[in-house]
Amino acid sequence: MNVTSVDFSIETVPLRQSSTSSIGRIKPELYKQKSVDSEDEARANAETCGKLSFSLQYDYEEQALVVRILKALDLPAKDFTGTSDPYVKIYLLPERKKKFQTRVHRKNLNPMFDETFSFPVAYDELCNRKLHFSVYDFDRFTSHDMIGEVVVDNLFELSDLSREAVVWKDIYAATTESIDLGEIMYSMCYLPTAGRMTLTVIKCRNLKAMDITGSSDPYVKVYLICDGRRLKKRKTTIKKNTLNPVYNEAIVFDIPPENVEQVSLSIMVMDYDRVGHNEVIGVCRTGPDAEGLGRDHWNEILAYPRKPITHWHSLGEWPGRGASFESQGSCSSPKPPQTP
Repeated sequence: MNVTSVDFSIETVPLRQSSTSSIGRIKPELYKQKSVDSEDEARANAETCGKLSFSLQYDYEEQALVVRILKALDLPAKDFTGTSDPYVKIYLLPERKKKFQTRVHRKNLNPMFDETFSFPVAYDELCNRKLHFSVYDFDRFTSHDMIGEVVVDNLFELSDLSREAVVWKDIYAATTESIDLGEIMYSMCYLPTAGRMTLTVIKCRNLKAMDITGSSDPYVKVYLICDGRRLKKRKTTIKKNTLNPVYNEAIVFDIPPENVEQVSLSIMVMDYDRVGHNEVIGVCRTGPDAEGLGRDHWNEILAYPRKPITHWHSLGEWPGRGASFESQGSCSSPKPPQTP
């Protein structure tokens, strides 16, 4: 299939010439550490949503950083009942393959976790690592809501970690930047007479690096979902060592017109690992029960049959266990399409 994609290259904009009237004057603001200042300013302006307590200690014998998540206080209510079902995910960045997750605490805005996790890492490398805690509200039937995050830039902030050091940190509300996992461009086209849905994975951009080398080996997996059950699965080829893969690969599902309002497509961008488990980089969904652009894209192809329609879609975090399409449900498989 030949796919015509839009050129998203950025045009070069000429810079304005600065005024020469101030030549010879020293401007202290030009010598600020931009990254540090911008991070501190963004953090100061960010909304806080509770506190997280945890402890850090280095195990010299096991060559590992031991992280004990203790408790959280004053979490916001995410459910209509006025409460939340919180749990915490933890990464030792930049490595994202190794992650841990606490148990879910039902209906609790001040959960006591008291769970210990161990990250194998050399002591000399700790100065180049960051701890990332993501606090989520578990939802059995929809994708989980990200409550907020805690990032520890300096692991030696309190001590040399030879003894357990207890830390309290503000939880900062999740922003678009917090969960920016990249984007995927795909085209969809529906042929009602043939009962055939074609999803063409065109390319991705700015994917989250999953390897410690700062790259990933991405491929795309697409599931046909009906009432929470996976009926069919298709996947693309693997693109090695890139965060901006180009695929131009067509994936076809047979979906008769009478079933088109009962199904949806789950698109997962995966990182291939030759030795360990393949990891989810990010996900998105399209269908009548999707949200935002995922629903709009689906409605658009039904309104304009036989016409390929292309959009960029932002990737969201993999909700993990309990996601809606992991739950059990009852749905008969779509009927085979009638011969046109």
